Parts: sequence; structure tokens; C-alpha cells
Amino acid sequence: MSPQKIGHLAKQCFNVALPLQVCRSAAGYYIGTVHPKDGPYSRESEEYFPTLEAAEAALESGAWTQLEYEL
Repeated sequence: MSPQKIGHLAKQCFNVALPLQVCRSAAGYYIGTVHPKDGPYSRESEEYFPTLEAAEAALESGAWTQLEYEL
């Protein structure tokens, strides 16, 4: 699977093209998007990763599962 460049849910739900990046929450690290003005915007990965390094490796390799949302 080739790594995505922008957040699928951010684009699908809000029509905003934001780059994917590693984000952190109380549940762990995840792949998501951050809006420059609004802050955290979308969680894109189904997985939470236990470490920053694990999340970065998943983002780089594309070894993560896209979270799906039905409109």
C-alpha cells in the first residue's frame, strides 16, 4: 500500500486538503491531520501506536489502516 499524502477523512468530510502527520492523544499516537488555525482536525488511522517511533514508521511505510466514515 502506498502512503497517502493528505488526510482522506479531512478531504471527504470537510473538503480540506491537509497533510498526514503523527499526532498524539491520551490514547496514544495516531496518524491524522492538523489544521494550521484550528489545531487537530482528523484522526485518519484506525490504530493507535504505543510510541512516536512506531507511528512514524507506519506513516512512512504505509503500514496503517485508514479509518472509514460513512457520510
